[in-house]
Amino acid sequence: MTAFSFDRTLRFADCDPSGIAYFPAYLNMLNGVVEDFWEAIGFPWPGLITLRKIGTPTVHLTCDFSRPSMFGDLLTFKLRIGRVGGSSLHLAHVVSGADGLRWRARQILAATSLVDHHAIPWPDDVRAALVAHLNVDEEIEAAPS
Repeated sequence: MTAFSFDRTLRFADCDPSGIAYFPAYLNMLNGVVEDFWEAIGFPWPGLITLRKIGTPTVHLTCDFSRPSMFGDLLTFKLRIGRVGGSSLHLAHVVSGADGLRWRARQILAATSLVDHHAIPWPDDVRAALVAHLNVDEEIEAAPS
């Protein structure tokens, strides 16, 4: 399975006064990519959160920033599943622009009950969809520079 890929233009609201991407806005964009990923595998958040009462909070996140992104840049967010645990999901992200790598992130999500806010095992149907898209051996590469 190849990495999921989502394009997004860096908007005015994503930037600081100098026109460079403001890193907290990057995290909002990353969250949007994760939400799009869940929809792409057949589990949009409205169904998981509202109907099934399953949360997917980020419990660990590391980021490495390589070069700035500027207002108007088209960014490609690539996401791959690195590991599916009992209640965890390890994701790898690579964000690139026309001139190559902009930043990378490693993220761990946890399946939680939105009733009592404790970790829960992935439901069988969700686990099956995650495992179907798992590819531990594949490394996501940034766009050519």
